[in-house]
Amino acid sequence: MKYIRALFSGILVWFAVSISFYILEQIPVVKDSFLGQSFIVGISIVFFAIGAAKFYYLKNYKMSGLQLGIIMSLTALFLDVIITVPFVEIPNGRSYESFFTSPVLWILAFVNAVSVFLWRKQNNKKTPV
Repeated sequence: MKYIRALFSGILVWFAVSISFYILEQIPVVKDSFLGQSFIVGISIVFFAIGAAKFYYLKNYKMSGLQLGIIMSLTALFLDVIITVPFVEIPNGRSYESFFTSPVLWILAFVNAVSVFLWRKQNNKKTPV
């Protein structure tokens, strides 16, 4: 069950990031700036990742933060393969290649995994007596 919950945490992050990009595409100030949208989502993903990690660790599982972060990032990438690219990117004239060669995607996946790792490391410290 701990892996199913980890996958669900990844789904939560993917959903939050997807909704964030959708909302930002509707805001006049940043709708024409992919870099601006990416910067905002890059900051937001830290909070999305920590929130999903908190959800995962509610069950007191002992998975390492790095392992959970990687599973969450891989889950989000898989959902990009089966949902984001065919239903959002391709209809807008882009391709799998353009999506998966974007450095922004890999930076977001890295920030997600590192955020979970660092949050878990920080919250795993024992308090001094």
